Amino acid sequence: MSFDVLWISRDEIESLNISMNDVMKAVERGFTALGDKQVEMPAKIGVHPREDCFIHAMPCHVGGAVDRCGVKCVSGYPPNTPKGLPYISGIMLLADPETGLPQAVMDAGWITAWRTGAASGVYAKHFGSPDTRTVAIIGAGVQGRVNLLAMREVFPQLRQVNIFDISEAQLGNFLFEMQPELPGAGFRVCQDIPTAVADADVIITCTPIVESPKRFITRDMIKPEALCISVDYCSAFSEDIMRGAVFVCDNRNQYVWTQEQGTYFQNGYPRAGDIHADMGEICADHKQGVRQGLRGAVLMGIASHDVMTASLIYDLATDRGLGTTVKL
Repeated sequence: MSFDVLWISRDEIESLNISMNDVMKAVERGFTALGDKQVEMPAKIGVHPREDCFIHAMPCHVGGAVDRCGVKCVSGYPPNTPKGLPYISGIMLLADPETGLPQAVMDAGWITAWRTGAASGVYAKHFGSPDTRTVAIIGAGVQGRVNLLAMREVFPQLRQVNIFDISEAQLGNFLFEMQPELPGAGFRVCQDIPTAVADADVIITCTPIVESPKRFITRDMIKPEALCISVDYCSAFSEDIMRGAVFVCDNRNQYVWTQEQGTYFQNGYPRAGDIHADMGEICADHKQGVRQGLRGAVLMGIASHDVMTASLIYDLATDRGLGTTVKL
């Protein structure tokens, strides 16, 4: 027996003009469901066909009133960037939780980029100072851009963006795309990382995830009360920053499981007992955010973000008659 599946392309997703605020609301709702134990979400599993490259499978069911289910297959290949190919690519599948039948297949690159930036925004909403004026972005690629869009949502007094990247082309693209988005902010291209982070209230690292990290941002470079957001695992922030901070992760189970595998979060990074909270506990009001002192977060990216964002896309696409129906 054949059945219909909706195929939604990258161009069709972009034509929906979904706002960062809408993605943040969806991601936060997923965090809340996690905190209320309404989500089945194993830690992501994957293979690593090349050095510092991964292909991950990320299944999740967000239950309760949401009741949405999906699996993302996503790859991250740092060597793609100089080839003019995307660093992150993949496919997202939504399935009917009642029957298990596939409902929709869509591009996962857009989803991964925007839900990751949105997760940073939700974290900053609960832990950031409302007086934040200066944000440093380390890594001017797609993640750097969408994370800055999220900071714009959270910090209305944002006036200065410090940016560092080793690629002049990336820096040029960043400025071309982001300056019109924040016309009231000054943009400073920094020649080195210490200059970029020294006066920043918020530091976001968006560099490639690597198995042997250099951790080039040290505690003596930053403000004593900086908000440090890692979207690149443990690649950039030194262990003395994260161990000395009020430490948060997006999901406690996934962070601890990944650490126990022995590849990431080694050599002094916080252990299970050092975690102040995960974002499910924060968004469900089981624990409270902290807005003073050194604060640090590792936001690995979790499958509830993908299911919630893909569900937002699916609902809007079906309402507007977008997508191509194919029979399987």
